[in-house]
Amino acid sequence: MLVLKSLGPRLYQGAGSRSLRSRYPRDRAVNALFSTSQADTDKWSTSNVRNTFVEYFKSKHDHVNQVSSPVVPLLDPTLLFANAGMNQFKPIFLGQVDPSSPLANLKRACNSQKCIRAGGKHNDLDDVGRDTYHHTFFEMLGSWSFGDYFKEEAIEWAFDLLTNVYKIDSSRLYATYFGGDDKLGLPPDTEARDFWLKYLPADRVIACDAADNFWEMGDTGPCGPCSEIHYDRIGNRDASALVNADDPDVIEIWNIVFIEFNRDESGLKPLPNKHIDTGMGLERLASLLQGKPSNYDIDVFQPLFSALAASSKKGPYQGMVGTDDVTLRDTAYRAIADHARALSFAIADGAVPSNEGRGYVLRRILRRGVRYGQQILEADRGFFAKLIPIVVETFSEAYPELKAKEKDIIEIIEDEERAFGTMLDRGIVHFEELKVKMKDSKRDTVTGSEAFFMYDTMGFPPDLTELMAEEANFKFDMDGFNKEMEAQKERSRLDRKQKKSGDSSIVLELIAEQTDYLSKQGILPTDDSSKYSHEASTATSGKIVAIFDGSDSDTFGFKSSASSGDYVGVILDKSSFYAESGGQEADLGEVNMGSDGATLSVSDTQVFGGYVLHIGTLSASISVGDDSATLVDYDRRNMLNPNHSMTHVLNQALREIVSDDVDQRGSLVAADKLRFDFTNKKALKVEQLQATEDFVNSVIGAKQPVYDEIVPLSDAQSINGVRAVFGEFYPDPVRVISFGQDVQTMLKDPDSASWTELSVEFCGGTHVSNTAEAEEFVIIEETAVAKGVRRITAVTRDAAKECREVGKALESRIGSAEGKVGTKDNEEMGLQATALRKDLDSSVISAPLKANLRSRLEKVQKKIVELNKAKAGEKLNGCLTVVRENVVGKAVHAERFVGIESKGAVKIAETVKKTNPECCFFGVIETDEGKVMAFASVPDDKTGDVPANDWLKEVLEKFGGRGGGKPGFAQGQAPECDVDELLSFALESMKAKV
Repeated sequence: MLVLKSLGPRLYQGAGSRSLRSRYPRDRAVNALFSTSQADTDKWSTSNVRNTFVEYFKSKHDHVNQVSSPVVPLLDPTLLFANAGMNQFKPIFLGQVDPSSPLANLKRACNSQKCIRAGGKHNDLDDVGRDTYHHTFFEMLGSWSFGDYFKEEAIEWAFDLLTNVYKIDSSRLYATYFGGDDKLGLPPDTEARDFWLKYLPADRVIACDAADNFWEMGDTGPCGPCSEIHYDRIGNRDASALVNADDPDVIEIWNIVFIEFNRDESGLKPLPNKHIDTGMGLERLASLLQGKPSNYDIDVFQPLFSALAASSKKGPYQGMVGTDDVTLRDTAYRAIADHARALSFAIADGAVPSNEGRGYVLRRILRRGVRYGQQILEADRGFFAKLIPIVVETFSEAYPELKAKEKDIIEIIEDEERAFGTMLDRGIVHFEELKVKMKDSKRDTVTGSEAFFMYDTMGFPPDLTELMAEEANFKFDMDGFNKEMEAQKERSRLDRKQKKSGDSSIVLELIAEQTDYLSKQGILPTDDSSKYSHEASTATSGKIVAIFDGSDSDTFGFKSSASSGDYVGVILDKSSFYAESGGQEADLGEVNMGSDGATLSVSDTQVFGGYVLHIGTLSASISVGDDSATLVDYDRRNMLNPNHSMTHVLNQALREIVSDDVDQRGSLVAADKLRFDFTNKKALKVEQLQATEDFVNSVIGAKQPVYDEIVPLSDAQSINGVRAVFGEFYPDPVRVISFGQDVQTMLKDPDSASWTELSVEFCGGTHVSNTAEAEEFVIIEETAVAKGVRRITAVTRDAAKECREVGKALESRIGSAEGKVGTKDNEEMGLQATALRKDLDSSVISAPLKANLRSRLEKVQKKIVELNKAKAGEKLNGCLTVVRENVVGKAVHAERFVGIESKGAVKIAETVKKTNPECCFFGVIETDEGKVMAFASVPDDKTGDVPANDWLKEVLEKFGGRGGGKPGFAQGQAPECDVDELLSFALESMKAKV
């Protein structure tokens, strides 16, 4: 769940406090509180605390243990990371859960959710390490009711678990409730207050304002009052005034949210179903039960601290903060231990460090941890990756995905550590150069723009720049740096606005109040089973059951009629339109309705809670109850179908050819192409790409029938080799798409090894009935999406055939060029090869073919260069022969050369000196571009009187050129001119001197 405050006890607030023991040296109660035995830690190990919570709600109160969703919400683009236990239940709260989803029938749930708060709205990264309660990674213990029990049971069970199971002293507990808010128009939550008064005295049940006790998912959406449970670490006193006062000894441990309203632009409205959403930080609870003064003192952090102490040259962890942590040693310990956990869980769940989005956040986390280790703890490079096995050993029993991905996590961390080490060195060199400039200009402040350049261009953390500035006795303009950051953010915001400015369409979306309204009107979810039909000639007949325009009204945006030109969403009782989902684009087309012959030009199709919303503009008036006929654009659908089917076959091909460990990380099924993201550490080799393309085409050529059948989820999961998308929820029963063998045959012998050789996946999309319908398959691109994630883009049918034709034409041209090299003019062949390379690079053809053609063309170009060199060498040798004859017995000589490279000048000068050591020589090489390349050579014994560079400069300046060099040899150039005149002037000039 989303808790609006920090994640752990606010210990060590203010400067000069080493530990809670030192703060209260004569307080026996406090000393006793933190005098823990190993038995306390063993009894309430973090693992035991987690298991006890889940088992309590599961066994005693019939909750489903809905295991933690991945900390990387790959299917929710609105979140960087799962930052609360309620994230995976958002469709329930929003009323958008599909009726066939397992979430649709969920009434009670509990779990321990993996969470990361770094980046985005909930960002604790910059505070981690500086105190003893902030984390980027943490676990949230949660319990939920979805339209089932409400306040009374939630409060009763929370109190029972804390006092009777965890045995927490109830005299140390305080409860808060919502005290009402005039702006919200809500009275005090006396109902929650009265339930608490059954368990706690009135002076420990405290009313608080909306800032502390009213929870909201966002600016709009489900919300409601909440009740917090606070714990007094000291006890035997009245601490009511310290509740929600940021006192380090009176801390919030559990938040119980009563979700009973929905906020929209017009204000709060009661929800049709009331929900419970609770959250309690596991690390915080473990610190209380283990009798530890902070989250970082609990059992799961100690192995990490021990390993760090072995790598550190600064000694073991001491728990200091603030001004007492003078060297930042303990800050570094906390930050590194936290960051090792965050990175291990994030990478295990499919994220990788990169330069954007969640990948960029992970890269920041890693670099922050590595910098603390190398700069503060003086740990050797590579220390961070050595912490990963400790995280895996500590948490893999609860989260086995860590063990399964351990090697990948270590490899990624090692690569990133090495790269950051190089960047760190580069940044230090840059800063040393900056120091010199500052001293020369007598400046004493590193400006915000200078620090931002290091951060934005080099990835250099501003806190490290500030530290290095302090060490050099410079000031650091942090305000200026922050202004630069804000300016960058503003540029990004403007960028996004400009990108969106072209789309002025109204966004029509159904949320909880709309889907509930439809349900209460007796309107059933749309029957869209005919969307799987392959019959383009048959329209699906039905009736209009709802018209939605998103306006604010007593009917939640629904209306009984709409007029010509209106932009609306129409819900039908039956439809053949496929709504966007699973990576497949929505169907387009028309819906004919009503007696006036109205047509809805469908520009989008979306589904919310099973209700299919056909979105578009009307040509005439319609009313609820009118007849309807859906006319899908089947020409477009028939381009989508093969693209979707071939993503399945491509998935199978990659497992066969690259690795069985390949996991899908996303896909796009569009009318003009398909795109498939998958896990792999390196780019595919050309041979692998070709084999993958050939594999898919062999399946097309085999004309395999494509089967789809809806079967119980457990049965489907038993099929050997069946594939499911990582992090996806599947309905029960589930639709299975199989190639080459029907599902029922597979279910009769689910363990058969034969099924691993076929494509079998859970999927709700539309497909071909036979692989032959795809006709042709071509991979047009293979690129990196992020570290460890690759992307293949491919086409089918006519687009693929066109790629083949273009590829054959290019292959023919390159073959022709290969045959002509050495038999035709090299200059002409060079121009042809350059044009060919340009055409090849811009072409859309088979990626493996393009790689092979590029290799062949490079060999052609290399051969042309070699022939040109040989020809130039022959020409130069001829010139040298002429020079040897012409300089004999001459004190000064000038010569013009055509058809040789400018670098031949040195060879000519050397030949002159060997043939006639007393000759002053001036040469001109005429280029194809019309420029005059000139050079001058003077004997060693004459360089003092007539240096070559002066001679050259005198000549070239007369003809608008320039040059330079040494007294013995100089070079330069001039624009197109009369070469004979230039040579004559050079001769006369030197003769006058010698």
